[in-house]
Amino acid sequence: MIKNQVELRKLHDERQTDLLNAVFETQESERKRLAEDLHDSVGQVLSAIKLNLHRLDKTAGGQGTLPLLADTRKLTDECIQEIRNIIHNVLPPVLTDYGLKEALEGLCIKIEQNTNVKVDLKKKLDDERLQPEIELAFYRIAQELFSNAIKHSEATIIHLTITKDAGWLVMEFKDNGRGFNTDEVKHGFGLKNMESRVQLINGEINVYTKPKNGTITIVRVMI
Repeated sequence: MIKNQVELRKLHDERQTDLLNAVFETQESERKRLAEDLHDSVGQVLSAIKLNLHRLDKTAGGQGTLPLLADTRKLTDECIQEIRNIIHNVLPPVLTDYGLKEALEGLCIKIEQNTNVKVDLKKKLDDERLQPEIELAFYRIAQELFSNAIKHSEATIIHLTITKDAGWLVMEFKDNGRGFNTDEVKHGFGLKNMESRVQLINGEINVYTKPKNGTITIVRVMI
């Protein structure tokens, strides 16, 4: 009976892992499709609009239309840039092409450029690529942690450290925000999503925080 129970538990865990893996694969597939659709359809339409506005700007006879054309061109440029940002967030090509180290560098630069948060990034990684599922999991977790810190913690400084040592890949994310009670937000703040991603790569995640004392999140996986 005990043996049967152990086998049933193992089968249940395997099915849970397969289900989680299928969910995340579907999410990434949808992200890729969305990025391609934005680039191929909306992006091209906006580029065509920008070109037409440029032509109108040259042929416009009335001086009264020039400010309107200039303003419309500016809005179009902003919209194109915003779509590029969305595509980069949804499907960062630098992660696929160059790996986790460069992708995290780009993410930190973007956070500093678009927010009032100062990011201190420390890297102790070689240039050897990691398994794709590990790189993707760590990048998505970093995105989630940055989002939480910016939206909820009121952090002004974030320290991100990524190291590879003694067969382990370790990422530490530390902010100086207001912290939180883990019991109260256990099912929020993307914690469940991060825990599921870590589970799929056989890693571990630990969150250390309390109100008014910031948050430290450590993610580890054997590589």
